[in-house]
Amino acid sequence: MWHLLPRQVESLWTLFTAPVVWALHFLLCYVGAAIFCEKPHLLGSDFGNLRIAIGLLTVLALSTIVLAAVLAWRQWGFGTGDPPHDDPTRKDRLLFQGYATLLLSGLSFIAVIFTAMPTVFIMECIR
Repeated sequence: MWHLLPRQVESLWTLFTAPVVWALHFLLCYVGAAIFCEKPHLLGSDFGNLRIAIGLLTVLALSTIVLAAVLAWRQWGFGTGDPPHDDPTRKDRLLFQGYATLLLSGLSFIAVIFTAMPTVFIMECIR
C-alpha cells in the first residue's frame, strides 16, 4: 500500500487538509441534525437513519484524516528528524511542514470523534 502513495507532497495545502475535513464534518453533522430535528419528514422520520448517516460521514472523515497523517508522516521522514526544524533550508521546511501536519491530523482526528459523540448518547430529538 505504501508504494501507491505519492513520495512527497510539497504543498502547503496538505497542512490544512485535516482541519478542513473536520470543519466540513462538523458542519454536515450539526446542520443535518438541525434540519432533521426541525423537519423530520424531510430526511425520514427514523432517528436511526440520521445516526447511520453521521456514522458513515465520521468513518469517511476519519479515513481521510488518517490518509493525510500518513502522507505527513512520510514527509516528516517517518519520524527520523527530531524537532525543532528551524534551519532556513528547504529540507527543514519540509520536515516542519510534515511534523505540523501530523500534529494537526491528530488533533482533527480527536475533534471528529468528539463531534460525532452526541449521536451515541442522544436517542431522539426533543420536540
